[in-house]
Amino acid sequence: MERRGWFGRRRRRKARGDGGSGGGGGGGKEEGEKVVVDGSEIRELVEDREAFGMFAESKFRELDADGDGRLSVRELQPAVEGIGAALGLPARGSSPNADHIYSEAISELTHGKKEEVSRTEFQEVLSDILLGMAAGLKRDPIVILRIDGEDLRDFVDSPRYEPEAAAIFSKIGSEDMSLRQCLLIALQLLNVENGMPPASDPWVAGNLIDPALQKLPAGQLEQPASQDFFLEQLKKLLRNIAGRLQEQPVIVAHTENTFDGSGVKRLLDNKFELDKLLDSVWKDVPIEHKNKGSKECLIVAVDKMADAAGLPPYGAVNQVDAVVNEALKTVNADERTMVNEAGFKKLLTDVLGAVITQLNRQPIFVSNSTVVHEPLFSSSTLLSSPPVKSSPSE
Repeated sequence: MERRGWFGRRRRRKARGDGGSGGGGGGGKEEGEKVVVDGSEIRELVEDREAFGMFAESKFRELDADGDGRLSVRELQPAVEGIGAALGLPARGSSPNADHIYSEAISELTHGKKEEVSRTEFQEVLSDILLGMAAGLKRDPIVILRIDGEDLRDFVDSPRYEPEAAAIFSKIGSEDMSLRQCLLIALQLLNVENGMPPASDPWVAGNLIDPALQKLPAGQLEQPASQDFFLEQLKKLLRNIAGRLQEQPVIVAHTENTFDGSGVKRLLDNKFELDKLLDSVWKDVPIEHKNKGSKECLIVAVDKMADAAGLPPYGAVNQVDAVVNEALKTVNADERTMVNEAGFKKLLTDVLGAVITQLNRQPIFVSNSTVVHEPLFSSSTLLSSPPVKSSPSE
């Protein structure tokens, strides 16, 4: 059964096969759960004028503490983070994908607005914020996973374990390191595909990893580790962590993207859309930068085209930034001083062409997992539906 809420959360069952080795005891395992946050239900709410009107009025009353019928922009900005938390987004500052969505929402909130907004203006602003978030989530959906130790046990008991653990030991590359050091590095190299939450998270380290390590022989942890001993002790450690996850499941926000140039190619192949976008970008170039083809100006221009080209914002993914920087070198951006409008547009088109060439040759895969420190299906005070009629989630 699928559970739907207002804000793009869709509970999905994660299919499991009947097979699998190792595990004790009998019958069917309870299926794992994941939630896809893709912004679809945000758009549904905003497009339902009656429901959205009631929602916006409820939120306005909550935020208008002094009851003067107006809200300052400064009062509204913290609300964006509350909206993000209710959507299941990672906390601001912990995920490049989520941070960009927050930035887009705040930009929609503050751009061209006055110091205060009325009820009517607030509804327009809130609509812009939610649609901005929905657009970001449609482009980069976030999967919310409940990690409860089951997948980790399955991994340890599967034929995958030994070759993957041996590959990790080879990557660590030294038998001079202590077993403790090897195990901690290994945990960093495992991921949600193995059923392991991000080991770099302080809560995971303090509540799962440290207690699980304490169950291993203390004297042996400080000794050098052979591969066979490492594989044996890593298996014990992962079983210990799986046991703690069963008692304290962890909610993880996970994103994956592959940048292969296909989005850039679609844009360049659509001459009407490309010309329209280039016109828009040129109009947005500050007057002091007109007629200049500097690297800095081109980076800003490419960033404005990133969404349409299926690229991340500049600064969000280092590997893609490196591709863009290399593409700028191919058009000698640093050497140019004066270009007219047509020349500037050609430079941008050439840069995108160079980006395609690099990404076609070597696509970039990016994966990010962040612990979400709130219950998976809890409702937020900020985003809870107003107590009128029936909830659209029912």
